[in-house]
Amino acid sequence: MNYMLKMKDMPKEQRPRERLMREGPGVLSDVELLAIILRTGSSDKSAMVLSTEVISHFSGLKNLVQAEVEELSMIKGMGPAKSSQLKAALEIGIRLAGKSEDPQPAINRPQDAAAMVMEEMRHLDREHFCALLLNTKNKVLAKKTISIGTLNASVVHPRELFKTAIKKSASSIILIHNHPSGDPTPSREDIEVTQRLKNAGAIVGIEVLDHIIIGDNNFVSFKDKGML
Repeated sequence: MNYMLKMKDMPKEQRPRERLMREGPGVLSDVELLAIILRTGSSDKSAMVLSTEVISHFSGLKNLVQAEVEELSMIKGMGPAKSSQLKAALEIGIRLAGKSEDPQPAINRPQDAAAMVMEEMRHLDREHFCALLLNTKNKVLAKKTISIGTLNASVVHPRELFKTAIKKSASSIILIHNHPSGDPTPSREDIEVTQRLKNAGAIVGIEVLDHIIIGDNNFVSFKDKGML
């Protein structure tokens, strides 16, 4: 496919939008999908070339998710309008991936909890420590971010965690945090903070059911590992 041609100058059967309508989005490359979102290129490059440059600049879609509008705008041909348009499309994808048809989904196993937050948390470049607050039927009342840390650490105080849980009348909680490195292997600090929060929960009558560490499309459950 000649990416230097503008969309309108391409043979109709090769244009990404027409291919999507004819064959479905699954057959299109990342570059073609991005070209459809951007719609146009610039005076000296086609939408396909611009899309190729954007994806190449960030070494793939994963890093593109984390890119700020300012970073995107620095690529010649993007600008604030296209960059905002792209960020909006990426955010919709992230939100849809984290949605459940049930407004109060039940957590019956660690995989349920991990699936609920995976797409939202796997790309974060800082440690976010969150909690799923559950009722007596293990249905999710809320997901709360308790703290945001550095590249490899987050500080969690039991007071902040259980203040939120008590306010929501939670019966139990599931602790969740991400490892920006992509490796969900628990650290010594992870093990220590889990035990500290479990003990604090026992005092206030809110059980810590699990602690899940999110990596890059993988996770570790303390419950599954017999570490809780």
